[in-house]
Amino acid sequence: MPVIELRTPTQIEQMKPAGRFVADVLTALREHAAVGVNLLELDELAHKMIKDRGAESCYIDYHPSFGASPFGKVLCTSVNDGVLHGLPFDYKLQDGDLLSVDFAASVDGWVSDSALSVVVGTPRQEDLDLIETTTRALEAGIDAARVGNKIGDISHAIASVARAKGLKINTQFGGHGVGRTMHGDPHIANDGRPGRGFKLQPGLVIAIEPWFLHTTDEIFTDPDGWTLRSADGSRGAHMEHTVAITEDGPLILTARD
Repeated sequence: MPVIELRTPTQIEQMKPAGRFVADVLTALREHAAVGVNLLELDELAHKMIKDRGAESCYIDYHPSFGASPFGKVLCTSVNDGVLHGLPFDYKLQDGDLLSVDFAASVDGWVSDSALSVVVGTPRQEDLDLIETTTRALEAGIDAARVGNKIGDISHAIASVARAKGLKINTQFGGHGVGRTMHGDPHIANDGRPGRGFKLQPGLVIAIEPWFLHTTDEIFTDPDGWTLRSADGSRGAHMEHTVAITEDGPLILTARD
């Protein structure tokens, strides 16, 4: 049976520094990403920020069943047809690349997890549209994260935005509980039926993370053992926030300025 933990108001306050730190790192990475910048350079920047803050990486020793080996880096950097779990490697960003960055860290024992997608250099309109749709899906999912709703309401809200744009939806990977560790229950698929699943209660802290590909919902694992790529070569976008459910509505712990 899933074990779903609820946090007290005091614990949610204690989680805010982790959320702020993760947001600050992603903001720095977004500003640093440019044509000619190496993915390993982005990882080094995040690594330095972790060290300077006295935080801990959630990725570097991460080795779930679907990973070929311990991850070994502190960022996921997925480029173009890569959409999730991108293992940073010796690659310089090129004009027009669609870059998704996912980052999670622990501060004072509490974890936050967040992701964003950006176009480096000259954008394609279709990439901008995909990022906008993924962002709106995240916003819809967050808006549904209210006391009395159910997990299925979040999933349905996300999927409704995607389907309105004709996108297919993969449900293998999605949102999850966040707390002392990066991944916990409940799982939050990016598609689902409203009114189904766990009833949302104050103190539930979750990562909501829609991700979509232009023309497919099928993915495969890159030979690096980690990076998930689209089956047809189409590009992907990924957006994520850590959100606490409170009596006053959803509280985005990883909100960026």
